[in-house]
Amino acid sequence: MALKIGILQADDVRPQLATQYGEYPVMFQQLLQAANVRNDISLEFVTYAVNAGIYPSEIDEVDAYILTGSKSSVYEDAPWITQLAEFVRVLHSRKKKLVGICFGHQMVAHALGGKTSLADAGWGLGVKETSPATSTNLLGSQPFKLIYSHQDQVLELPEGTVVLASTDICPIAATALGEHILTFQGHPEFYPDYANDLYEIRRERYPAEIYNAAMASLQADADQLFVGGLMIDFCRA
Repeated sequence: MALKIGILQADDVRPQLATQYGEYPVMFQQLLQAANVRNDISLEFVTYAVNAGIYPSEIDEVDAYILTGSKSSVYEDAPWITQLAEFVRVLHSRKKKLVGICFGHQMVAHALGGKTSLADAGWGLGVKETSPATSTNLLGSQPFKLIYSHQDQVLELPEGTVVLASTDICPIAATALGEHILTFQGHPEFYPDYANDLYEIRRERYPAEIYNAAMASLQADADQLFVGGLMIDFCRA
């Protein structure tokens, strides 16, 4: 079985990091290939640079979509963000499989009638434990860890959306809508080396105590492959 995934690229990696780590679609491809431990499925990938207005000619030319993170906010008045919100609404109306990550998680809420805003808690950085809600078994019952990097967060959910998990400062850290949308505020595609270098470059933007705690947290193992496997299973179901 082949699973063809369209990666909706909503940002570019900083040039000083892209040489070493690649662009975000590369990070997702590496994550999902590493998480693909079954012998009955092969993964194919197509990238659509939606931050540059590039979209598929036909929605069904891939089996599922992943919407990446971005330094932009979903509520910014930028033409490419407005166009992306409309595309998310079309995907939802067609019940096309969509996994939203960070900005993608927030965009799903924003486009479908929820609300995203600056978080009162401030920056969410570093490795954080993500605790599944007791009302669903989609993620299992055990907490898992992801690397986070966000200042915005979802405050209100679109109708029909279920909260799957939360962190200490982010009550809506993972969601599902129907059987076709799955979102995470955390970054399964981030590994400690990239997060370390990204935080260092952005250091002046963070309060010192949040930065120091985030850098220290990167010594802990995160569960990237666990979430990557969930993404694959969700997209193929």
